[in-house]
Amino acid sequence: MQHERYDCNEGCPVEAALEIIGGKWKGMILYHLLTETLRFNELKRQMPEITQRMLTKQLRELEASGLVHREVYPQVPPKVEYSTTDYGKTLAPVIHALRAWGEAHLALLEAQNDEAQAAINTSIGT
Repeated sequence: MQHERYDCNEGCPVEAALEIIGGKWKGMILYHLLTETLRFNELKRQMPEITQRMLTKQLRELEASGLVHREVYPQVPPKVEYSTTDYGKTLAPVIHALRAWGEAHLALLEAQNDEAQAAINTSIGT
């Protein structure tokens, strides 16, 4: 449930931002749309685990927030393209920072996994 006002404490701006871009898929959608305009199925192919219903819902919410633009072309069959708005593009540094942090986090997990595997190999004498 979105707040109408954010005046609770110093963390409220973070809460406000996460209400708009939070969740599993919105960041990924924005990431893919930052560099190019995509049709629905092209976007779906970039994220094969998202359901069509969820992608539609997330795109509608991002559009309602002013971050994504939906362009409908009057033709048969209908053609719909999605792109980031100028306002949505202001999130580029945030999205790129999240990607960099994610890469570092995955590298850390991989290193921890390698250490654990080496410990197991040592204990069983291989």
